[in-house]
Amino acid sequence: MRHICHGVCQGYTGCSGSVRKKGAGGEDTTRIEDIGGEFALIHRLTSRKEIPGVLKGVGDDCAVLRYDDEFDLLITTDLLLEGTHFRLDWSTPAQIGNKAMESNVSDIAAMGGIPRYAFVSVAFTGDFSVEQADELYAGMNKSCDRHGVSIVGGDTTKGALLTLNILIVGMVEKGTALLRCGALCGDLVAVTGSLGKSEAGLQALQNGLEGNIQPHLEPTARTEWGRLLRPYANSMIDVSDGLAGDIIHICDESNLGVEIDGDAIPLFETAMEIAARLGHDPLDYALSGGEDFELLFTFSKSKTDLIQKTGVPFTVIGKITEATRLLRVKRRAVPLKGGYDHFF
Repeated sequence: MRHICHGVCQGYTGCSGSVRKKGAGGEDTTRIEDIGGEFALIHRLTSRKEIPGVLKGVGDDCAVLRYDDEFDLLITTDLLLEGTHFRLDWSTPAQIGNKAMESNVSDIAAMGGIPRYAFVSVAFTGDFSVEQADELYAGMNKSCDRHGVSIVGGDTTKGALLTLNILIVGMVEKGTALLRCGALCGDLVAVTGSLGKSEAGLQALQNGLEGNIQPHLEPTARTEWGRLLRPYANSMIDVSDGLAGDIIHICDESNLGVEIDGDAIPLFETAMEIAARLGHDPLDYALSGGEDFELLFTFSKSKTDLIQKTGVPFTVIGKITEATRLLRVKRRAVPLKGGYDHFF
């Protein structure tokens, strides 16, 4: 998920204004951005060895665990931090609660699964009122009601910043979870809905502009669409870190390349309006903005008619290739880069 501080939390760990720290012996330490950022750190810290009962561990939207003869378990967790993922002067507690739950449910949707149970842990600040806490949980429960999720546990504590951590348990039919590693050379690449809407809302808030900011403040996970796409897609991911970064995740896990047609990417109308007013390229909002929570998936061309019959709105924006990762815009091809990283 995107880091929204832009000066609000200057000096916090991970912000552009942070200072290189010294080790206990006075030696320079290595910053996370020095090793390649968030995803390089995850790779460094985690193991990908085979574990009994774990069908998929690190490297996807959810862990996939063996459960019974009919279903596999899906487990995902996300951490949201005040000043990094939300601001209390922009969002109501209800909106924050809703967004926290939707961002987690979106990971279940990306696997084609059914979200079921949530564990919610919150660090409340000393000045956060009981009424605000009620509103925060009302927002979470609104999202839960939408997706059939029940909050069944969690923890609370006191902290310097409002912090939410949610773990969600879901289910998917045995052996059918949509993984990032499932893309095949020649697959078409498609995305649901439109992109750039969350970044457009963020830009509007930061610059005091009028516009449709609801998709940024109150996103919606595409659980129903994920279920409908599950029988036909070969791989899938939710667009949480920007289109560029998320398709690269699929390519990395599938050991393949991709060619994206930038002119075909469906842009949210407000994204084009806000970008024009600020002199920005709206395509950047889609490629690197993140938090759109649409579904990005690959599928065999022969399945096109079947996917169209599901009624899921989607746009084909490219194809999976053997190795090269390119973005084509107005007949010009450039290396595909971008996506959101918390440490850059």
